[in-house]
Amino acid sequence: MSALPGTTGRRRIYLMRHGHVDYFGREIQAAGGDSKIVPLTPLGEEQARAGGLALSHVTFDRAASSGYPRTRATAELVLAGQGDGQKVPELETIPALVEVHGGSIAGARSRAELAAKMAYSFDMASKPGARMLEGGEVFAEAEARAVGAITGLLAEPGWHTMLVVAHEGINRLILGWATGNGLRACQAFEQDPACINVIDFDMVPRADGGPGTEIQRKIIKSVNVTPYNYVKHGMNLTSLESIFGLDKV
Repeated sequence: MSALPGTTGRRRIYLMRHGHVDYFGREIQAAGGDSKIVPLTPLGEEQARAGGLALSHVTFDRAASSGYPRTRATAELVLAGQGDGQKVPELETIPALVEVHGGSIAGARSRAELAAKMAYSFDMASKPGARMLEGGEVFAEAEARAVGAITGLLAEPGWHTMLVVAHEGINRLILGWATGNGLRACQAFEQDPACINVIDFDMVPRADGGPGTEIQRKIIKSVNVTPYNYVKHGMNLTSLESIFGLDKV
């Protein structure tokens, strides 16, 4: 089994959120508000390049995104920052890592109110049957598919360092799972645009003696690192507030 240098069975995932987007841009409104097609803004591209510079010395065995344009573009910009002579892996698509499907925003009178509704949804995520807004995806089901994607990757041999670019909600669910507290923890994890999280996994032979390995330990090395502003100076709003908090819906 491939392992991080100096270890016997440790793997590392650099889990990123995509860069800045405008969910209320003209092209999105023209498409009926379909958030799946939203692209990075010029600011989002700059943030992704900053991430690529910060990770330029890291050699990735594999790289993947959820497949949405904003995550794919972020991953491509990060990989473009790889140093001379480094082998750049082909970018894979993992559909199970698409964002938590949101429900109706009916009744939200402003962007600020919408941000508050979404934040409240994360606060309530551990409640039985809790959804991302009314009619949205059940958080427990989103967690199951996201964690399933990560554990599926860890079950595959031949790599020890991987880039994964996903979304705020999905990253929160993965980080909550990594703490051992599941959905109760996801509300506490802020995910700024193009942030980097580093999670290590100690892999050991399966206890039942079967083929392959299983996770013995999950180690969160860093959370929500933003290379374009390491100390968060001036970043006084939450991610949801910065996206939704000013103009009218």
